[in-house]
Amino acid sequence: MGPSGSGKSTLLHILGTLDTPTSGSVTLGGRDPFALGDRELAAFRNRELGFVFQDHCLLPQCSALENVLAPTLVATSRAGHEARARELLARVGLGDRLDHRPAELSGGEKQRVALARALVLNPRLLLCDEPTGNLDGAAAEAVADLLLELFGREQSVLIVVTHSDGLARRFSDRRRLAEGRLESI
Repeated sequence: MGPSGSGKSTLLHILGTLDTPTSGSVTLGGRDPFALGDRELAAFRNRELGFVFQDHCLLPQCSALENVLAPTLVATSRAGHEARARELLARVGLGDRLDHRPAELSGGEKQRVALARALVLNPRLLLCDEPTGNLDGAAAEAVADLLLELFGREQSVLIVVTHSDGLARRFSDRRRLAEGRLESI
């Protein structure tokens, strides 16, 4: 957590291998992703990382299900992805909205599609950059609850950056950190 310009998004972009650090090193899963070639880095990012951005970055021409399945298009294995995508969409309360395009979804629904998309390949590291920043209070609470619930079940690490004191407090709750293996910044 920190003010604008303090480096929160830069940290996520470096951890997510979208930006290269100017000094120091990054090791994810025992590997230095910046030592990989372009193809290997793309595969590493697809396999190991999930992203949830403030602006959900959904493909407008695709349905909710197709948006969740987008990362699977370049995955080395395609077995079971559609079933997992459907399960995740049901878990985020969108099981009846699979065929809806982003223009037909509310802001909170779009963010839940983005969360399901980030989790579809079971990433070891989920990076969230202001995941509730564009949402009203009720939708922000629902997305925060969902992140805590879903990610508590996954065997991964969650890193969230935010301006929101309330969201930061929820993610730094010691009980939830212990139960869900969550990390808080």
